[in-house]
Amino acid sequence: MKIDFPSPHHIRQQRRLWQDAFGDTDAFLDSFFRTAYAPDRCRCVLMEDEIAAILYWIDCELGGQKLAYIYAVVTKPAHRGKGLCRMLMEDTHRLLTSLDYAGTLLVPQKESLRNMYEGMGYRNAGALAVFSCAAGNTPFPLRAVGSAEFSALRRKLLPENAVIQEGAGLDFLAEQLQFYAGSNILLAAYGENGILSVPELLGDSAAAPGVLKALGYSHGNFRIPGETTPFAMFHPLIGSAVIPSYFGFAFD
Repeated sequence: MKIDFPSPHHIRQQRRLWQDAFGDTDAFLDSFFRTAYAPDRCRCVLMEDEIAAILYWIDCELGGQKLAYIYAVVTKPAHRGKGLCRMLMEDTHRLLTSLDYAGTLLVPQKESLRNMYEGMGYRNAGALAVFSCAAGNTPFPLRAVGSAEFSALRRKLLPENAVIQEGAGLDFLAEQLQFYAGSNILLAAYGENGILSVPELLGDSAAAPGVLKALGYSHGNFRIPGETTPFAMFHPLIGSAVIPSYFGFAFD
């Protein structure tokens, strides 16, 4: 057994393990491996040449400090219960510290995982508020924006001590989401089954009903910075790491 970066010939194993664990489509994975993936931002436990456990990370930053958002952590079913996830996480923490990362972030998908990561030194950081609403009678004026403008506007509207997510991570999100701006609001959204999902709305949340009207949806679900719904967890790698107040985008 060893922990290492994957080799190019492991891609087929990586894709199969990801799909078995998370159920994402080939199109989603094509987008991910084209825009966000890099083998030097991925670590895996190898049993001979078989991937037994794996994780990925994407770079982000806060206050000039480099952070790693760790995601898609999975152990192959046949190898669960052997402590491989903890070994992989500890190895990754050591590696990231040596590469001058100040801390790591992740977003557990269920409470049992949140408890597991607490045992590895992670603590809640950057809660959200989540709400649903129906479309209003008056459309809110919006315009579609590209990634560069979205990034610039987002920096202005993020709360203090929020994580900046740009670069390869934003390139990937831009293939999954549509970006819109209006007077004092910014949002990333996608439509599915007639419902608008908004993983991030910054600015005046009272505009949400008008946003739905403008984009032609009768109902929508929104995430905004808040304090009611635990979301990201943070693990400092250095003593001077700044604890985030908000982390907006998970690859979910």
